[in-house]
Amino acid sequence: MKGVVVKSTGSWYLVRDAEGKLHRARLRGKFKLKGMKVSNPLAVGDRVEFDVETTGEDTAVIHKIEDRENYIIRKSTHKAEHAHIIAANLDQALLIATLVSPRTSFGFVDRFLVTAEAYGIPTVIVYNKTDLYDEDMQEYQRQIKYLYERIGYKTMGVSAHSNQGIDELRELLHGKTTLFSGHSGVGKSTLINLIVPDLDLKTSEISGFSDKGVHTTTFAEMFEIDSETFIIDTPGIKELGIVDIPKKELGHFFPEMRERLNQCRFNDCTHFNEPGCAIIDAVRKNEIALTRYESYLSMLHGEDNRK
Repeated sequence: MKGVVVKSTGSWYLVRDAEGKLHRARLRGKFKLKGMKVSNPLAVGDRVEFDVETTGEDTAVIHKIEDRENYIIRKSTHKAEHAHIIAANLDQALLIATLVSPRTSFGFVDRFLVTAEAYGIPTVIVYNKTDLYDEDMQEYQRQIKYLYERIGYKTMGVSAHSNQGIDELRELLHGKTTLFSGHSGVGKSTLINLIVPDLDLKTSEISGFSDKGVHTTTFAEMFEIDSETFIIDTPGIKELGIVDIPKKELGHFFPEMRERLNQCRFNDCTHFNEPGCAIIDAVRKNEIALTRYESYLSMLHGEDNRK
């Protein structure tokens, strides 16, 4: 039988078959994925082949993982030198961010965008909690929107509290498999509850002690909105380490850099301090945003990825 993994809880998986029936399944043996060191060989969104066991316990065994079209990956927080696949076979990703409690940094946004670029996943940046923005924040939001939209990323503001942008969000999701990602506390589960009220996902208040979100989603899970539309909700991400992107290729995943790479004096230019660098020149002319260039340097030098 064939199906799609809709929930991963570690050693057991929930698989939806072609008729919509759910099966509690486990992997047969150990799977190695083309030399990748991953903490989870199977992720939500994976297409698999499985057999229903005849033990009478209504369980199944997964014996094949089909090739992935794409995936979002991060450094594992539990195993050194390992990566963790967040979700696979996506049509798009929504990065839920906010300018207020807990504020999302440019560094985090840019790391997510680079990861999505590397694996060919279109991404929309969704700034939530706009009902809490004062006039200065609203102006800042407009500047952020301009910054990202001029390099090709759709950016929108929404409010789960006032319903601003929710209809546009529903339209954006229709007919696609969409990953919802972002820090804990930015309102992913609240937004999903608005879009699909029947789900009633758990939500929680921001921790007053740390101004950080409290994890309410423990495992990634796929939800069906209709027969063509699926949402994948994920646990909040504190940090997003870049995986398997060589330093010399990093600039290729910044659209505004990519179009200038052949203009540098040296073919192996790292765009850090080399003479005749078209990227540095573009930053000086404000053709490339300083915040984006700072994010690039942070990734290039392997600095703390929570910034």
